Amino acid sequence: MKAEFRQRTPGEYLRILWRRKWAILLPTVVVAIAVAYVVWRLPDVYESTSLLIVRPPTIASAFIPRLSEEDLSLRINNISQEVLSRSSLQPLIERYDLYVRERRNGEPMEAVIERMRRDVRIQIESTRDTPNAFRISYRSNDPRATQAVTAELASKYVNAQMKATTATSTQTKEFFEQRLAEAKRELDEIDLKRIEFMQRNVGNLPSEAQALVGQLAGLREQQKTLITEIGRLRDQRTVVSNQLSDLIEQSSRDRAEIVERLGDPKESLAYAQLAQRKAQLEAEKQNMLTVLKPKNPDVIAKQAEIDAVQREMDKLVEEGRAKREEVRKKIEGRPDLRINRYREQLQLMDNELVRLQRQLADTESQISMLEARLNQVPNAEVGLEALNREYQTKKAQYDDLLQKKEQATLAADVAANAQGETIQVIDPANYPEKPVAPKRPVLMGLGVALGLGLGLLLAALLEFPRLLTIQTVDDAEHYTGLPVLVTVPEIYTPQEERRLRLRRAMLAAASLVATVLSIPALILLLRATRIFERLAG
Repeated sequence: MKAEFRQRTPGEYLRILWRRKWAILLPTVVVAIAVAYVVWRLPDVYESTSLLIVRPPTIASAFIPRLSEEDLSLRINNISQEVLSRSSLQPLIERYDLYVRERRNGEPMEAVIERMRRDVRIQIESTRDTPNAFRISYRSNDPRATQAVTAELASKYVNAQMKATTATSTQTKEFFEQRLAEAKRELDEIDLKRIEFMQRNVGNLPSEAQALVGQLAGLREQQKTLITEIGRLRDQRTVVSNQLSDLIEQSSRDRAEIVERLGDPKESLAYAQLAQRKAQLEAEKQNMLTVLKPKNPDVIAKQAEIDAVQREMDKLVEEGRAKREEVRKKIEGRPDLRINRYREQLQLMDNELVRLQRQLADTESQISMLEARLNQVPNAEVGLEALNREYQTKKAQYDDLLQKKEQATLAADVAANAQGETIQVIDPANYPEKPVAPKRPVLMGLGVALGLGLGLLLAALLEFPRLLTIQTVDDAEHYTGLPVLVTVPEIYTPQEERRLRLRRAMLAAASLVATVLSIPALILLLRATRIFERLAG
């Protein structure tokens, strides 16, 4: 059966502590003496502080806005990045010979600079009397170097703020100037595109649509008038042409009647006599052929007379025909004034028709051109509207950039003239007369507490095996559950007693030697680990 652990009484714990008093006392003494020595040998740490304030602008807040606490913290943090940089702190370390022991021990410069960053503290202290104020402090072993470093750090904050403000405002101004130039170039390009578009679409712009409609209406009215006039002229020409045709036909009949009045030569008296003479001669020839042969001289002579009469007849016919042709030519060569007037009228009408048709063609061409221009007006309107929208967008961006550029120029001028918010030193770095660290009583008390805790731990380790075994009557009764009838104390012989005393003396001497030797070792360990130097900082 497994028994429960017996709880000890306070008196038993006190007896245990008394029994293990040297196991508790010796570690406490060792740790306390070592810590006291190390703490006593720690160098004094001096702290110098300087109060800085962000001076408000000297001009109206309507032009330069005030900084809020968040903006102040952000600005101080940004400046701190520059002030606490390697390029800023390393010259201070070398100039004032700071952290000599660390550098002699071969620590890298980055570690030394990081140590200095931890020694520099920045705290915002905005109060009713000093709004937008912050305090910068530095800790070091040399009071004069501490004051000098604090003063230089404060001046670096002032210079860095001025430099940052000037650089920021200048860069902002240059940035907006560059953006403004780009926006101006884009605006000019769009304006040039718009002008080119308007030049390409001259006459097709929406502003000219009403005028185009009016011109088209006028041309259509002119077209109707020309068509009506052409129709009227064609009708007149048809009438005049018919009249001319009738007049020409009447004139031809009149000429034919005149020629016919001249008579046919065959109907003349001379021609009738010659025809009669010819008929008589042919009758005589026929009578002669009845008795004579055709080759008879008389027959041949008769035939010659007939031929002579026939020649005279043909001559009369030819002379009559020539006379009629001469008369006809004279009649035809005589101009007819009426026909000429009609022909002149027709020529004038034809010329007028050609002119009107040409004018009608020009009018129809202008109508087609105007209709085409009117059809192009919607496309031109859409294109011009797109260019106008793009122009207005770019113009709004340009105006916004111009306003921001003017604000940036104003901010740059304010920063150049130190009229904006600037950091000023209100309380210069003080000369530290008393060290602020280390807090030796506190650290020594901590050493005593550490030693006591170590002694208690050692005593607990030594006593723990005894707590798990039966050592007393109470342990026997608790773990066995039986009453104890009698106890027998330890009895030592004189030789055992001498041996026990010798053992105790040797143990005490060994403990004393271990204590004496542990103190320097612990001192070296504490100084090597530099624990209390960190706690003192």
